[in-house]
Amino acid sequence: MTEPAPNGTPADPAATSAQGELPEEDGLFEQDVFFEQRGRLGVVTLNRPRAVNALTAGMVAAILEQLTAWADDDTVATVLVQGAGDRGLCAGGDIVAIYRDILAGGDETARFWADEYRMNSLIARFPKPYVAFMDGLVLGGGVGISAHGSLRIVTERTRSGMPETTIGFVPDVGGTLLLSRSPGETGTHAALTGAHLSGADALFLGLADHFVPSGTLEELAAALEHESAEAAVARFAETAPPSELEAQRDWIDACYSADDAEEIVRRLRAAGGEAAAAADTIEAKSPTAVKVTLASLRRSRGLSLDEVLAEEYRVGLHCLGGPDFREGIRAQVVDKDRNPQWRPATLQEVRTEDVERYFAPLGDRELVLWEKESDHA
Repeated sequence: MTEPAPNGTPADPAATSAQGELPEEDGLFEQDVFFEQRGRLGVVTLNRPRAVNALTAGMVAAILEQLTAWADDDTVATVLVQGAGDRGLCAGGDIVAIYRDILAGGDETARFWADEYRMNSLIARFPKPYVAFMDGLVLGGGVGISAHGSLRIVTERTRSGMPETTIGFVPDVGGTLLLSRSPGETGTHAALTGAHLSGADALFLGLADHFVPSGTLEELAAALEHESAEAAVARFAETAPPSELEAQRDWIDACYSADDAEEIVRRLRAAGGEAAAAADTIEAKSPTAVKVTLASLRRSRGLSLDEVLAEEYRVGLHCLGGPDFREGIRAQVVDKDRNPQWRPATLQEVRTEDVERYFAPLGDRELVLWEKESDHA
């Protein structure tokens, strides 16, 4: 049977859904995402609890279609996105599927990202309140489906972040823009280290808006069915605990203000303590991913979300053709030996021209998003 969502009741089996490839249980296939209307609330429930609701291509396409319909539906006043199970909203994209596509030399990943980024763009410009319950794990693509919304709720259970450098990839789904806007250089620290962030840290970074205890999310969801989203959230919101990241801002700002990754690591080592530990973390990541991530963050400043998504799409497709993304997934989730062999192996070996190649235009494969489409309407 379908595992109940922690923040609401299980979806009606007759509701619109995207069919998954999960094992049969009690004669029924699980459905990867449910869409329901409860009063004036449209509810999106990500429903792959055993995979911490990791996003598949089918899920993203279904969500994009449903959000487009709800945007013009006068009977829907607010949209809520939540995750099934007790582990989190969403652990990101299905990287095992990406790994298989890389090995097969396919283009399914490119299509998946194109739809995912269109979904991210739509969430950011959604004409109605878009409420995201960022409870439990909210990583990578999970940030994309939540942090572009208008009312982003974290809890004491939230563990968020953009851990892409760990698998030889670069923060995407608009993450480079979100983190480039964080106070000082705290977003740079979060992106390069891939650190897991508490709910308080997510609030400080600008990835969330309100803190609500996880035990009251079900009540808040019920209130959203008939109250205005702003009033309901304000009624349930509480003061968040202090952010550990905010307390570290002095050394973070001093060390990460450089535009050169080797200089950042040098400053971190010189600072010692927590800073030196951050240097160890960065040097364990893919050197190429670290340098491309830093360049992406700096290039994102002053750009629109659609411009950043188009650039992240370029970077992503170039990552598919490089060695580190494939190797990072292998080491972390396929063979699980946690011993990736990065190429090149050190920051010093990654040249400026190597980084620039990740931003090279894609020609007729460029991603066209909403603002470009409207410009040519």
